[in-house]
Amino acid sequence: MKKRGLLLLTACMMTIGMLAGCSSDNEQAESAQQSDQSDQAADETGPDTETNTDNTSGGAAADGKKLVVYYSATGNTEAVADYIADITGGDLFELEPAEPYTDDDLDYNDRNSRVSQEYADESLRDVELVSDTVEGFDEYEDIFIGYPIWWGEAAWPVDQFIENNDFTGKTVIPFCTSASSGIGDSGQMLEEMAGTGEWLEGERFPSGVSEEDVRAWVENLQL
Repeated sequence: MKKRGLLLLTACMMTIGMLAGCSSDNEQAESAQQSDQSDQAADETGPDTETNTDNTSGGAAADGKKLVVYYSATGNTEAVADYIADITGGDLFELEPAEPYTDDDLDYNDRNSRVSQEYADESLRDVELVSDTVEGFDEYEDIFIGYPIWWGEAAWPVDQFIENNDFTGKTVIPFCTSASSGIGDSGQMLEEMAGTGEWLEGERFPSGVSEEDVRAWVENLQL
């Protein structure tokens, strides 16, 4: 009897040990499987997450600074320039002749007026500006250039700014105001004068143009 009892006790202990070993093996297998799944998930999501972050960062960096440069003889071009600056969040820079034009100077019906004489003699069109240098100009990517139309051309007070600045790597967008004349070849003539930059087709606005019309044009540029 004692011998049979001892054998039964030994058999029970061996069974318990085997069950415990199986349980431990199962836990280790499950733990290893979970670890493999975690590593696999990290491999699948890690690069995508970095790529998305880079794309987001790159998109923000693509929004370059904008500058609105203009010469306005009677205030019409200035009004459009103000609209563009408000719409784009750009900075304004007014081109001011060192010798300002008076109302009499701007009377193109008078053959003796300043603009009439400058039109007749191109050597008189070298208009000195108070400043043709914009601080931090290299930081701007998109440059709007505004002017009134004089005899089918860009008002010559803008010439000195165009000639004295390097537009390499910049997108340049001309715009003008006039009573009836179109923009004509004025933008192309400025592009030839500049010799650098990517120049887009310009736009002519009438006096009293609404901000909504200017906004529609600016948004269509998709800058």
